[in-house]
Amino acid sequence: MKTTSKLISLSAGTALVIVSALSLSSPASAEPALRDRYIGGGVTQGITLGEDGGQDGKFNGNISGRLPIANLPVSARASVLFNDKNSAIVPTITYDFGVAKNTNVYLGGGASFLQDKGVNTALGDRNAAVVTAGVESKIAKNWVVYGDAKLGINSYQSNSSALAVSGGIGLTF
Repeated sequence: MKTTSKLISLSAGTALVIVSALSLSSPASAEPALRDRYIGGGVTQGITLGEDGGQDGKFNGNISGRLPIANLPVSARASVLFNDKNSAIVPTITYDFGVAKNTNVYLGGGASFLQDKGVNTALGDRNAAVVTAGVESKIAKNWVVYGDAKLGINSYQSNSSALAVSGGIGLTF
């Protein structure tokens, strides 16, 4: 139960930050400010431990990409979260909001598919539905930084959920 209350607190805090950022933006900036496609890499940290305590939140790597859907504030995204023992492929669809010049906040959902079920990843040890929230910003002509949180719902065999936080740098194309 302790993990569940931490998840609820973290999720509520993330939602509050995103809603606050959106309320500060003008209506004209509700469209995505960043429309670039990118692929990048970085680090991911599993935050949750699972309810039985034997499931550890490991430090992982990530490869992430974004393809905006033409003329819509929607993007198709994919991430691969990996560690030395397993990987999770996480395709998602997000709704993108411009909050500043070349900066978006996004919210969406998808699923995680594990290479080896029963072996820990940052998003648990089994396939699961995923909710994501994040931010991305263009920092130079062809470079983007990104960060997000992914919540794997009932993604451990113990039926507890997993929270993973990722960040990295991407190259636009």
